[in-house]
Amino acid sequence: MSDIQTQFIRQRWLGFGLLIAAYMIGFFPRMAPGAVSADLMSSFNTSAAALGSLAAAYYYIYTALQLPAGVVADTLGPRYSIGLCMLIAGAGSAIFGLAPNFEWATFGRVLMGLGVSLTFVGLMKYNSLWFPERRYGLISGLTITLGNMGAILAAAPLAWAVEVTEWRNVFLGIGIGTAVVAFIIMWQVKNSPEDAGLPSLREMENEPPHPEAEHHWIKELGSALKNPKVWPGFVAMFGMAGTVFAFAGLWGVPILRDLFELDRAAATNYTTVMLIGLAIGSMTSGSLSDHFGYRKPVIITFALLGVLGWCGLLWLDWRPGFVAYGLYLMIGISGGGISVIYAAVKETCPPLFAGMTIAVVNTGLFLGAAVAQPLFGWVLDQTWNGELLDNIPRYSTTDYDNGLLLFLCLSTMGLIASFLLTETRCRNISKR
Repeated sequence: MSDIQTQFIRQRWLGFGLLIAAYMIGFFPRMAPGAVSADLMSSFNTSAAALGSLAAAYYYIYTALQLPAGVVADTLGPRYSIGLCMLIAGAGSAIFGLAPNFEWATFGRVLMGLGVSLTFVGLMKYNSLWFPERRYGLISGLTITLGNMGAILAAAPLAWAVEVTEWRNVFLGIGIGTAVVAFIIMWQVKNSPEDAGLPSLREMENEPPHPEAEHHWIKELGSALKNPKVWPGFVAMFGMAGTVFAFAGLWGVPILRDLFELDRAAATNYTTVMLIGLAIGSMTSGSLSDHFGYRKPVIITFALLGVLGWCGLLWLDWRPGFVAYGLYLMIGISGGGISVIYAAVKETCPPLFAGMTIAVVNTGLFLGAAVAQPLFGWVLDQTWNGELLDNIPRYSTTDYDNGLLLFLCLSTMGLIASFLLTETRCRNISKR
């Protein structure tokens, strides 16, 4: 191996590792409300619908900024865009931890969503410039798998930390850690091999470079939005992943607390298993897709697994234990199919504007979570009998069944959309 190849590999994995650290941090505030739901309801005296809105505030701003994130990723690159935005995320986490009331807590959540909104799209853009197309499914799966380690830390470990210290101290500490990572990213990450003084990825593989952009980025964004091959991926993300993120990030813990009287530590074990399943599914789906050379069959299989999981929670006579762990794991694994959706849709558009394409699809995921979290809470409130336990609303089996039926419908919509995706055979099929 030549010195240039060694330097290329070292710089590639250094940047990947630092951006993965930022991505993991972004998962933490995304999933944390589930572990501290009772604390939030008690501290701010909220209903289920209000709690859902507080948790979803992160998703609202995140969703709104996905298309701008794609533009920034394609024009400025990940180094400073992610670094500066992570500083905003750190400030948001600190404000959330110090919030004296519901309004300030919501503002903190909004800043967290704003701060991490560029992280994933920027990371996927980085991957497209530093890793070959034939391994993009695997790298996408690895990216989501490692990112989910942050989500896993927001479940059972966070529940343990909250028992040791107050939840506010935890979020304040996260804010400080986020700022440290942001400064290191701006110091060490390079947007592309050329920025590091190295040959491009295509040159390293003795392949001709991709054509330069023919239009201004506004026209390219318009092309991505008008591409009919992109929108089935958007809808599939909305239904498949939006429900998983909404349940793992908020409602997966309260359902066990209210229906089976599990304490926080025991209940978060189940969402931890769901998030581990999401990590496993992300890595497995990407590897299977790259190995067999197909995208659609893998996505459809994982989408179907999710529908079956929601059916199980809705209609099986399940209780905490083996069956419940199995259903949570099944739903988590199903969400891992999203790593192949990113790859499939990216391969229908010009590589130079991969960031914009990924941003459109990613918007579907976070719009799904933003809609599903408060809507689930609103559904619970419609049939709630007014029962309180320690000044916290307690919901019945009927209330939760209505919410689970909503998630089943959304998941089925994602399954239908997965059949409409374009098969790319793991190669770019765009004309440029």
